[in-house]
Amino acid sequence: MANKNLFSKIRGIKADSVNEAGGKAYALSNKEALAQYVVTGCLNGTFYATDEKQLQTVIDLANKVDARFLSQLAIYARNHAYMKDSPALLLAVLSMKDTELFKRTFFQVIDNGKMLRNFVQIMRSGVVGRKSLGSAPKKMVAAWLRNKKSEQLLNASVGKSPSLSDVIKMVHPAPVDLEQEALFAYIVNKEYKFENLPRCVKEFERFKSGVASKVPNVDFRLLSGLELDADTWKSIAENGGWQMTRMNLNTFNRQGCFDDKKLTIKMANRLRNKALIEKSKVFPYQLMSAFNAAVDVPKVIRDALQDAMEHALSNVPVLKGKTYVLIDVSGSMQSPVTGYRPGATSTVRCIDVAALFAAALLKTGQDVEIIPFDTQVHRARLNDRDSVFTVAHNLAKYGGGGTACGLPLEELNMCRAKADTVIYFSDNESWADRGYFGGRTKISKEWAVFKKRNPNAKLVLTDLQPYGTSQAKSSHDVLNIGGFSDQVFNVIAQFVDGGGIPNYWEKVISDQVQSA
Repeated sequence: MANKNLFSKIRGIKADSVNEAGGKAYALSNKEALAQYVVTGCLNGTFYATDEKQLQTVIDLANKVDARFLSQLAIYARNHAYMKDSPALLLAVLSMKDTELFKRTFFQVIDNGKMLRNFVQIMRSGVVGRKSLGSAPKKMVAAWLRNKKSEQLLNASVGKSPSLSDVIKMVHPAPVDLEQEALFAYIVNKEYKFENLPRCVKEFERFKSGVASKVPNVDFRLLSGLELDADTWKSIAENGGWQMTRMNLNTFNRQGCFDDKKLTIKMANRLRNKALIEKSKVFPYQLMSAFNAAVDVPKVIRDALQDAMEHALSNVPVLKGKTYVLIDVSGSMQSPVTGYRPGATSTVRCIDVAALFAAALLKTGQDVEIIPFDTQVHRARLNDRDSVFTVAHNLAKYGGGGTACGLPLEELNMCRAKADTVIYFSDNESWADRGYFGGRTKISKEWAVFKKRNPNAKLVLTDLQPYGTSQAKSSHDVLNIGGFSDQVFNVIAQFVDGGGIPNYWEKVISDQVQSA
């Protein structure tokens, strides 16, 4: 029998905040809000907030939580949510709060040259309180440089602001041997003995000078400024990594690489390789972007991208019972999912990611119904036999109006719908229904009604943008989660199968990262 006291309590919860769109909302706890910002925010401007405001909010929240959670969230954001800038920022804040914990966290977050440069840039910018690296960060950066293989350091030398050369000059790492001493000198453009250079650098220099014709196995960007013939391009394509292949399909097409059928099949097999996909930490939306951009490549390559998407979404849970997926198709969902960045704004919108996640749930073949909404509920005619790309494309064509998050839940109540799980994909910036129900959000009111009819049901509010509020309070049956990696599905599945405690997402982050 339903717990009357529980439902009475739910009905009485009043909104305690106002969202960025001016609507009623519930403020997330400091840990929840920080997690949401970190796994959805790329420190770029969004539909409702500037990049400067987002940066300051993250720093303020990071200073309010304990150092242990800060460490765990930084590791989680990098290794599970696949973020870049935000975990480096958390690590920088941690260096000011707890030196020993910072040291234990460093190598779990800084896993490549890009992350190292991000961290150094953030530290020297002054945003966390100092404009120098400081003693402990300097030692950790130097240790990172000393512990990397020559091939890794050469590939990490790509990039600026700061460059790896700048970083080496800042921290003055003591080389472990003559080979590394020559490599450091080579990277910072100082005198070195050629015979002491590592093999990978010798091969690269010989290729650049024309002495050798064999293409060295180095980062593609080190070769992109050179004049390369067709055979060289084919060699690059044959030996390229997974991410490089995905990001340069149109380049390889222009250079005639796909004229070679054997090479084309090899590249297609690389793209659909499940182990390589998992290692790449690719976002599902990045595969969608590659698929949409690669319109002129051979069919076998486009088919491989579809296979890659199926693998990338292999974490999609098979949820028990009836599931309603409510997808926000309002105007603000047309904004780029990773925010506005001058000269580099993503073409993938929030609506595309929401549609992609909804399509993935539909493809599980279970009892899943998708309802798009803005200020009205749209009737979606979808075929679960279509590819994820096709279903997502059809969903993304809806809407563009205001946001009324409670509307689809109200309609389910009017129809007296029965369900086990209700999942939202939205930016949760509901405003069109702000004038109703006293001090409560419409979702809060409608969820209480829904629970009377479905006492064991659970509600999941998946946020795709970093704003710090929600439309329903986290509880034993309400999960607030953010992000756009496939890790979102893991957390949803765990919550639906178990859960049962408030602030469940905080517990997931802490449980998955025990080593900090």
